[in-house]
Amino acid sequence: MFDWFNADSALWVLFSSGFLSATLLPGASEASLIATLKLDSFSMWTVIAVATLGNTLGGITNYWLGLLLPDKTSSQKHGHKAIKWIKKYGYWTLLFSWLPVIGDPLCLAAGWLRMKFWPCVILIGIGKAARYVLLSFAVNGIL
Repeated sequence: MFDWFNADSALWVLFSSGFLSATLLPGASEASLIATLKLDSFSMWTVIAVATLGNTLGGITNYWLGLLLPDKTSSQKHGHKAIKWIKKYGYWTLLFSWLPVIGDPLCLAAGWLRMKFWPCVILIGIGKAARYVLLSFAVNGIL
């Protein structure tokens, strides 16, 4: 059944899954990460790096999509929970961009609110990397 998932394709599947999971499309990056780790063909840090790269690029895609939304005045930017979090906690909110349901809108809202690009990239990447590190440690019995 899973003949397509082997050591030759695992990192591509992991990257793609990570990217899709971070966009508004469904994906299963955690399952792909665990499966790739269980292959035992790559170092844990390589697996974490590939998953983080794909997932961070997906989050940045949402940021860019937010930039495409019409810029509204500050008084019109209200209502959604993601926007409320970002307005209250600022850039630090993006550390939680890995969360299900709220994470994708956080990245989208950051773009829509015209937050600075590089701080967004760094904080999105840190948040997503932390999740994969913790999950990898759990899978490998380090935690």
